[in-house]
Amino acid sequence: MTEAIVTFQNVEKKYDESTVLKDISFQLERGKFYTLLGPSGCGKTTILNLIAGFTEASSGNITIDHQEINNVPAYKRQVNTVFQDYALFPHMNVFDNVAFGLRMKKRPKKEIKEKVEEALGMVRLKEFSNRSITGMSGGQKQRVAIARA
Repeated sequence: MTEAIVTFQNVEKKYDESTVLKDISFQLERGKFYTLLGPSGCGKTTILNLIAGFTEASSGNITIDHQEINNVPAYKRQVNTVFQDYALFPHMNVFDNVAFGLRMKKRPKKEIKEKVEEALGMVRLKEFSNRSITGMSGGQKQRVAIARA
């Protein structure tokens, strides 16, 4: 039996008088891959922003690992986001882009090196570690962003 990692219970999101999400309930199970599909403006990004903590639900309950996160700020959530524009630093190489978050958390250099190499291996970019971000294709940039997350 799989375990729910993210749960939405009767979540609603309003912006002024406009209701963007109404009575949304679902569970995302650990170890599974999910895709949000729908037309522009249907609430896909709003759902992701609610999970990440970039916006707050108007009502309802959101949990991650069985802990309510409605009032937990984004920086205290163990959630990573890959933006559509990748949000990569053009003045940094691939390794430094992936290492950025770990350095901000003041992780040891050995741990940073190991984790960055592991992440780059998973996205098949280990050999591009020293390459400038500006010299990469769109697909490669997307994989760097995924490795960083």
